Amino acid sequence: MSWAITGTPGVGKSTIASRLAIDAPVVHLNDVVDAEGIDRGRDPVRGSKVVDLDALAAWFAVQPADVVVESHLAHVLPVDRVVVLRCHPDELRTRLHNRAAEHDDPDAMIDENAEAERLDLVLAEAVERHGRDKVYEIDTTDRPVDAVVTAVTQTLHGEREPQVGSVSFLEGNDAR
Repeated sequence: MSWAITGTPGVGKSTIASRLAIDAPVVHLNDVVDAEGIDRGRDPVRGSKVVDLDALAAWFAVQPADVVVESHLAHVLPVDRVVVLRCHPDELRTRLHNRAAEHDDPDAMIDENAEAERLDLVLAEAVERHGRDKVYEIDTTDRPVDAVVTAVTQTLHGEREPQVGSVSFLEGNDAR
C-alpha cells in the first residue's frame, strides 16, 4: 500500500517521516525533485521550485507498491492513503520564521503558508483527490514529535480510522 504524508510547509512532514520505523521505504519528494531534475525552474515571485507534476507522477508510477512519500505535494500522487499533518497558523509562522533564518524565506511566503493552513488548502486538495475515506488528519500543534510519530505509525498500520474535519483554525474555531 502506498501512503502520502503531506501538509503545508512547516507542519513537520520531514521530521515525522524521518523518524518512522516501518517496513516500507520513506521517500522525501523534495530529494527526488532535486536528484531527478523534476522541476520547471523557479517561481519568479516566490523563488521556490516549480515541480513538474506530470514528471513526478511518471516517476511515482515505477516505484514499489509499498512506499511512503513525504512532501507538501505528496497528496497529488495516486497513493492509497493520505496523512495530512496540520499546525495552528500562529505556531506555523513561528516555525517558518525560525527556518527563514536558515533558508531566506520571505515574509510573504510565510504569511501565504500560514493562510493556506488556516483555510485547510492541503486537506481540501487531499480530500478532493482521494475522498474522505482515505484521508487522515493529524494536528501537530504543541504535540511532542514522538506523539505525532506514534499517531502516524498507528495510521500507517491501520490502527486509526480516516479522519477529516477534526482540526479547524478559522476565526472562532481556533484550537488555541
